[in-house]
Amino acid sequence: MAQELKAVITEEKLLKMSAKDYMNDVQLAFFKQRLLDMQAELLKNADDTTEHLRENEVVPDPADRATIEEEHALELRTRDRERKLLKKIGQAIERIESGDYGWCEETGEPIGVGRLLARPTATLSLEAQERREKVQKMYGD
Repeated sequence: MAQELKAVITEEKLLKMSAKDYMNDVQLAFFKQRLLDMQAELLKNADDTTEHLRENEVVPDPADRATIEEEHALELRTRDRERKLLKKIGQAIERIESGDYGWCEETGEPIGVGRLLARPTATLSLEAQERREKVQKMYGD
């Protein structure tokens, strides 16, 4: 049933839902599907990178070889960032299943549908995130 509801819900309809509907079954199903889609995309990217790196390109020119090695290094850095995002996606899916998704882990306040649409793995409300960033800026990591 929730899967059927997700098929007809759009971001626009999601944003127009009332505050009392916050993190109801429809919204949770929408965000779970969005997270699963993101996860599938990142896993596909990882598979593509693995295949790409297995291809042995024999290039006699040192400049071309250096360019290829730099492209591989960039691709690996990108996949490393995506690996970290995959972990956050998994944690967000766990929060959906435990009933904690959409609520700020510092304040307990709603994170907000708009913020979750922009960053489905968010764990902090915008205000809590801004406070955390100010503290980090003042005192360093």
